[in-house]
Amino acid sequence: MPAFGALVAEPLFLLADSAIVGHLGTPQLAGLGVAGALLATSVSVCVFLAYGTTAAVARRVGAGDLRAAIAQGVDGVWLALGLGCLLAVVLAATAGPLVDAFGTSDAATPYALTYLRVSALGLPAMLAVLAATGVLRGLQDTRTPLVVAAIGAVANIALNLVLVYPAGLGIAGSALGTVLAQVGMAAAFLTVVVRGARREHASLRPDLPGIRGAARAGVPLIVRTVTLRAALLLATYVAAAAGTVAIAAHQVAFTIWLFLSLMLDAVAIAGQAIVGRYLGAADVDGTRAATRRMVEWGIGSGIVLGVILLAMRAAFIPLFTEDPAVRELLGSVLVVAAVAQPVCGVVFALDGVLIGAGDGRYLALAGLVTLACFAPLALLVLATDGGLVWLWWAFNAFMLARLVTLVTRWRGEAWLVTGAALPRRTPS
Repeated sequence: MPAFGALVAEPLFLLADSAIVGHLGTPQLAGLGVAGALLATSVSVCVFLAYGTTAAVARRVGAGDLRAAIAQGVDGVWLALGLGCLLAVVLAATAGPLVDAFGTSDAATPYALTYLRVSALGLPAMLAVLAATGVLRGLQDTRTPLVVAAIGAVANIALNLVLVYPAGLGIAGSALGTVLAQVGMAAAFLTVVVRGARREHASLRPDLPGIRGAARAGVPLIVRTVTLRAALLLATYVAAAAGTVAIAAHQVAFTIWLFLSLMLDAVAIAGQAIVGRYLGAADVDGTRAATRRMVEWGIGSGIVLGVILLAMRAAFIPLFTEDPAVRELLGSVLVVAAVAQPVCGVVFALDGVLIGAGDGRYLALAGLVTLACFAPLALLVLATDGGLVWLWWAFNAFMLARLVTLVTRWRGEAWLVTGAALPRRTPS
């Protein structure tokens, strides 16, 4: 439950920015949309900083070596800070070409550039938050991330309101408010990590071998994440080609799907920490029992969310659009999305289990395989003008392919590698 609360709090940053900037004007909101997409992509590719750190720290905790666990987490934080500085420089330097690549209008471009360049200053803090969150999750502490995320979300809204309107900074004030909120969150997390390191007499100095190890462990998770993002971008491309009504309905359906995914992902977050701890303690039976329970939670949660989505869709669809054509199409698409929620529940749970086991190489390979399955189906929908409903059935097939690859791995023994250190390669 604390992991769920923290996950739901995270999207509130961009939602608050959108609500506040939207009252400045349409060009400002359009600029925020482009800049926000670029920032979200940059941060999502680096989500391995949280996932990989959680698994590594949890294994050390399970092995009873708390000092090494925190030292492992400190390496992840240093990697996050270095990577964040690098990304900030690259994003600020290439802001112009990146914004132009989206075909941004002349009216919206200056606002997109302003928001992106100011927000880039917060990337080191954003990535440090990811890594430090991973440290605390690995230590079996999901309550502190919840508290920090909730306070950060409230502070972000307050800072944005003050800087955008009374201070008169406009969209730059919105970006600056978010940067300040992220810096505050990073400071809070790092304070907790530093206290833990001092308590356990773990070194706070950068350890180059440890940082390189954390980076190497993150590469497979980056591949996994990129394959997922590629599938989502391909779906958006096909929906856009189907026309204005289709892309409008897809945008709303996809937003709802992402929100439901965050709810289901709470089980995956717990899975990362719990599986890592059990395997670190060489408790294979405990690992099996815990993962079975997570799968049950995934199925049950997916069924409940699917039923709610089916039952409530007529009530909340009018909140998103007044266009009758979009409403009708959206209603059909949400039925398809609801049917797949139990599958999504198991997929997200097992994804977290294998991440916690350090099985990143298999997840990267599985991501490439499932993307190769989805791409021809999506392109077939595009070539035959199959429409948005068939595109979402193709996306359900993508999730089903993920389910097959994950269940196949889970039912085997190769991922059950015990010990304090993450496996360096995927066992045969």
